[in-house]
Amino acid sequence: MLKINELFYSIQGEGSYSGLPCVFVRLTYCNLRCTYCDTEYAFFQGKDTSLDEIISEVGSYNCKLVEVTGGEPLMQKQTPELMRRLCDAGFEVLLETGGSLSIETVDKRVKIIMDYKCPSSGMEKRNLYENVLHLKKTDEAKFVIGTREDYEWAKKIIETYRLFNKCEILFSTVFGELHPRVLSEWILDDRINVRMQLQIHKYIWDPDKRGV
Repeated sequence: MLKINELFYSIQGEGSYSGLPCVFVRLTYCNLRCTYCDTEYAFFQGKDTSLDEIISEVGSYNCKLVEVTGGEPLMQKQTPELMRRLCDAGFEVLLETGGSLSIETVDKRVKIIMDYKCPSSGMEKRNLYENVLHLKKTDEAKFVIGTREDYEWAKKIIETYRLFNKCEILFSTVFGELHPRVLSEWILDDRINVRMQLQIHKYIWDPDKRGV
């Protein structure tokens, strides 16, 4: 069993799959409390659901792209098993994780989107840097940037852990805090090869709307 906060079909708003239809499985619980969190409702709310029920509902949308997210999905022990079974069933599976828990047991077929917590998140000290050892070329490292300090910190982490050699790197802004144009100009000025991204679902729908 897993505690599910919500399961919905929408447009992928971030990363290299941005713009594609995707089924989202949002799991309950999170061990972090980021200052800019936009899913606090996932901290505790949820319904106990069997893996069979989850996989059946995911399949009902006739969409092969699935993202397991949270909250922090790796807090629940059966999450790796759910992802393994989704892969076995022919789904392309994405995992969005806050990077504070080990990804070592995640099925290698799963594309990991690991969110490195920048200083303005208040959770910088919770980053589990050993996770870099388990990143694959197909994975993504994401930095949500709210300040210039965050930006400089992100560049340092990328260099220290040689992330350019590990996986694709995503930069995005804290929604409503840093204008995307400003971050774009920093990236261009420094000529760094990262993917600038927007949370496009927050531009398509109301930023506070659930299930999108």
